[in-house]
Amino acid sequence: MTTKPALLVTMAGWDETPWAESFAELLPDHRIVTTQDKIDPAQVHYAATWKHAPGSLKAYPNLKVIFSLGAGVDHVFLDKDLPPVPVVRVVDNDLTTRMSEWVVLHVLMHHRQQRMYDWQQHERLWDEDRFQPAARDIRVGVMGLGVLGEDAAKKLKVIGYDVAGWSRTRKHLDGIQSFAGNEEFDAFLARTDILVALMPLTPETKGILNRDLFTKLSHDGYFGAPILLNAGRGGLQNEADIVACLDDATLLAVTLDVFETEPLPQDSPLWHHARVTITPHNAAISDPEAVATYIANQIEAFEDGEPLQNVVDPKRQY
Repeated sequence: MTTKPALLVTMAGWDETPWAESFAELLPDHRIVTTQDKIDPAQVHYAATWKHAPGSLKAYPNLKVIFSLGAGVDHVFLDKDLPPVPVVRVVDNDLTTRMSEWVVLHVLMHHRQQRMYDWQQHERLWDEDRFQPAARDIRVGVMGLGVLGEDAAKKLKVIGYDVAGWSRTRKHLDGIQSFAGNEEFDAFLARTDILVALMPLTPETKGILNRDLFTKLSHDGYFGAPILLNAGRGGLQNEADIVACLDDATLLAVTLDVFETEPLPQDSPLWHHARVTITPHNAAISDPEAVATYIANQIEAFEDGEPLQNVVDPKRQY
């Protein structure tokens, strides 16, 4: 009797059950297990993980592939005892669309000054003379032109914004100015009124959203100071610098979906700052069915001899 290869679902802070159930429907020829199940470690060929316990995956001698259950993979590389097998990131249309919805929503909210109108409504003030610039007059910069950043940039362009993107290597998108590499980074920042950060978290990008970067953003746009949106990773941002730069008008406003510590601590000044909008790391929720389908398709193709897609470079960690 042939033993079914096993897929291990290992997660911290999430309920593993709905994920395991989705995988079981999609992979009937595989055994689906969680960290609560007893299994011979040698039977585990695949791991689907979100913040697994560091060192835990080295217990599986026949592990072939590690799949991240979210768009980010920085949580995987926190494990210093990671087995030397391919790490695959999720590229899912549902997740990509959700992220672009969030980006478009919050760019529009700041552009059309909705927070001010919320305050005017609360105070029962009627002010129809506040100037509203056109989308074409707002320079949006997307920092990180991976799958998520590219889709968000294209949808912002459709609305009419003056969109540019920055990435480590040159990307070519119709109607969107491309900046690349360290030598063009400052020029990208200088033309940006609203910065959208969708970069992966790596040793090079940790803390990159700091005062030094904020001072290089455009201060000659319609709003007089730049606006920051971060739905990438919390480790990209220096929250003390964000608060200080809001207070001294280096930044006009921010929307943050991710944080250095999550959940955001109750004593964080971000909670009550008048120029801060917070969403609870839900800009692009991973849907179990959609992500499980993506991973199941990868496993079946891999077992048919096809190459894995969206494999992470362990040196760059994206």
